[in-house]
Amino acid sequence: MAGIYLHIPFCKRRCVYCDFYSTLSEARKDDYVSSLCRELVMRRDYLEKEPIYSIYFGGGTPSQLKESHFRSVFAAIADAYPSLHPHAEITLEANPDDLTPEYVAMLRRLPFNRISIGIQSFNDDMLRLLQRRHTARQAIEAVRRCQDAGFNNISIDLMYGLPHESPESWSADLEQAVALDVQHISAYHLIYEEGTALWNLRRQHVVEEADEEVSLKLFGMLIDKLQAAGFEHYEISNFARPGMYSRHNSAYWNGTKYLGCGAAAHSYNGVSRQWNVASLELYIQGINSGKLPCEVEPLDLSMRYNDRIITSLRTRQGLSLSTLQQEFGKELYDFCLHNARRHLARKTLAIDDNRLHLTRAGIFISDGIMSDLLRVDEQED
Repeated sequence: MAGIYLHIPFCKRRCVYCDFYSTLSEARKDDYVSSLCRELVMRRDYLEKEPIYSIYFGGGTPSQLKESHFRSVFAAIADAYPSLHPHAEITLEANPDDLTPEYVAMLRRLPFNRISIGIQSFNDDMLRLLQRRHTARQAIEAVRRCQDAGFNNISIDLMYGLPHESPESWSADLEQAVALDVQHISAYHLIYEEGTALWNLRRQHVVEEADEEVSLKLFGMLIDKLQAAGFEHYEISNFARPGMYSRHNSAYWNGTKYLGCGAAAHSYNGVSRQWNVASLELYIQGINSGKLPCEVEPLDLSMRYNDRIITSLRTRQGLSLSTLQQEFGKELYDFCLHNARRHLARKTLAIDDNRLHLTRAGIFISDGIMSDLLRVDEQED
C-alpha cells in the first residue's frame, strides 16, 4: 500500500502564515506540469509496484491548474503506475474562490473523488487578516457547489488561535463548519513561522500571538463540538465521519510509503526520506536534464523509532507495543516504556489492548510527551 503526492506550487496570492514552497509566477505552468509528468515516469520504481491507494494534489494552490494539466498528469500516472487501485482516494486541494460552477463541472470529468477546501475561517475580518482570497460566503457556496455536483467526500481546513480570536468567534466557525455537513475537518493552530509575513507582523507588534490559556480553550472546544456532532477525532488535528478518514493523511502517520513529485516534494520509502529542490527553475532544469534535483537522508534505527513515536502517538489508535518490539527490538521497547512511566502515572498516556496512546489530558501536552519518548543518540566528539 502506497501513495503519491504531487506538489503544485502556483498561487495567486501568498497567505501571510504560509511557509510551504510556492510561487506567484504563472509563466512556467505548462513547463512545470511537463516536468512533473516526466518525474512520475522517471521514478516509477520508487514504490516497488506496491498498490497505490491515494493520490493527492497539494500546494500551493492546485486549483490553479487547467483541465489539460490534470489530464496530462493522470495520463502519466496511468502509464507508469499500473498498480493504481481502482478505488484509490484522489484528492484535490482547492481555494474556495477557484471552485466556480465551471471549474467544479470540470473536476467531475476527471478522476477526483475527494476535495479538500482551504477555508480557514468563516469570519471575513480574519480572512482579510490572513490575506485569503475568498469571503465566508464564497467558502460556503463552494462547499455547497461541490456537494450539488456529486462530491460526497469533502474536507475543509480551519485555523484557530488567530489574532484577536475569541471563544465566541471560534464557536461560530465550528457551528458553521458542522452545518455544512462535510465528511472531514482538519483544524490547525496558527503558527508564526520564521520568514513569513505573519512572523514580521508579530515582530512589528501589528498582531499578537494567542496566549496558551486561550489556545487550550479553543482546542478543547474544537474536540467537544466536533465529537458531539458525530466526528471521530482520529488524529490530533483531524476529525472525520466514521469510515471517512483521509488515506493521504493517514499514510504519514501509519508509516506508509509515498512518492512525492514536484518542486519541494518529500518522499518516504521506509528506509530513507528525500526531498526535491525548492525552486521552480532548478526543478525544471534538473528534470529536463534527466537528473532529479533532490537530497536523500538514510534513516537509521533510532531515526525510524523516533518517526514511529511521533506519528503513531498523534493518532487515535496510538502505538502498537507488539509492533514496536518486533520492529525496533527489546532495547528501544524498554526505553519507550521506561520513559512513558510518569505519563502513565499522570494519566496523560494509557495502554489499552497493548497499544500506547494519548489520553484526553495528554492530547493537550502531546509535544512534551512525545519528546520524552524520543531517542537522542549522543554524538561522538
